[in-house]
Amino acid sequence: MKIAIISDIHDNIVNLKKCLAYCEASNIEKIFCCGDVTNSETLKFLADNFQKEIYLVRGNMEIFEEDEPEKYKNIIYSGRIARFELAGKKIGLCHEPFLLDYVLKKGECDIIFYGHTHKPWIEKKNNYLFINPGTLGAVFQKATFAVWNLEEDEPELKILEEI
Repeated sequence: MKIAIISDIHDNIVNLKKCLAYCEASNIEKIFCCGDVTNSETLKFLADNFQKEIYLVRGNMEIFEEDEPEKYKNIIYSGRIARFELAGKKIGLCHEPFLLDYVLKKGECDIIFYGHTHKPWIEKKNNYLFINPGTLGAVFQKATFAVWNLEEDEPELKILEEI
C-alpha cells in the first residue's frame, strides 16, 4: 500500500491537481493531509478528485467551516490532531509542530505527519519517525509532498516540479 502525505496547499489548485495526477498514476491508496487546505473550493476539489480516503486535520489558515469536511464521504476529519492505525503502524497527524506533544499524549505513535513550516523533513527522533511533507502550495519553498510505501516501509520526499 502506498500513501501520500500533503500539507499547506494554500489554495494552489494547479499544484494540487498535479499531485493528484501523480497519486492516480502511482496507485496511491490514501492521502494524509496535514492542514492548510484553506478554502471551501480547494477542500471540494481535493474530495472530488481523489475518491479514496483522505485523512485531514485542521491547519491554522483554514477558512472553511469546521463541519464542512463532513459533507464529503471520503474525508475523515479530526479537527486539530488525530491518531490512526494503518498496516500495523500507529500514525499521528497534526498541522503545527507545537501540537506534536499533544499527538503523543493521545497514545503511542510510530510515525507522526505534520506541516506548517513548509520545509520538507524526515527525522527519526526518540524512536518516532517525523515526516513533514513541506508545502504543496509552494509558499516560501518549492512545492513538495511525501510518499510512503508501507511494504518497503520507506518514506520519500517528492519535489513536484521533478515528477
